[in-house]
Amino acid sequence: MTSFAKDKREIEVKFLIKDMKGLERRLLEANARYSQARTHELNLRFDTPDGKLSQDQCVLRLRKDNRVRITYKGPMSEEGGIADREEIEFEASNYEAAKHLLESLGYEVMVIYEKYRTIYDIDKTIITLDEMPFGNFVEIEGPDVESIKEAAELIGLDWEQRSAETYLGYFLQIKEKAGLDFHDLTFENFEKADVDVGVLELEAAD
Repeated sequence: MTSFAKDKREIEVKFLIKDMKGLERRLLEANARYSQARTHELNLRFDTPDGKLSQDQCVLRLRKDNRVRITYKGPMSEEGGIADREEIEFEASNYEAAKHLLESLGYEVMVIYEKYRTIYDIDKTIITLDEMPFGNFVEIEGPDVESIKEAAELIGLDWEQRSAETYLGYFLQIKEKAGLDFHDLTFENFEKADVDVGVLELEAAD
């Protein structure tokens, strides 16, 4: 059912983007390597019935795109807009079986969220272009803050606009600001609500 596990520290930062095509052009000009075409992601966030994982700032996620992966993330530390946390991830061969396994262990799906993701690489950094239901973002992940900052500046991003917030964190903020009552972070829900990240008055980095 599974392939090898990946155990590492996840060091990453996010930026709000207003011109995704312009960003992709700058990536190509920077000789970034195109490593994944635009792909739809379906994510299930699991927790115990009493929300213990969320209380401990941990994440248990099942993701389906062109692969199936189970991911655990430990508590996040944040300094200077950079997120740093332990990450353990491995592939599963069957999405429904993986979901059934987690549910059999007592975990429940707490929220469903989706996005479209395109991936580029520059040196040791992974640059993901994320089309979320509420707006477009870029995530840069690397071995250290210095390499992440260099990559951001290389593709013309304003480092001062970086954020360590999670997409679900933004989702909860938008729900509160706009008074939304739906539970899942899906394109269908946001199309019906006609609301986007603009309600948070964030500054785009490009």
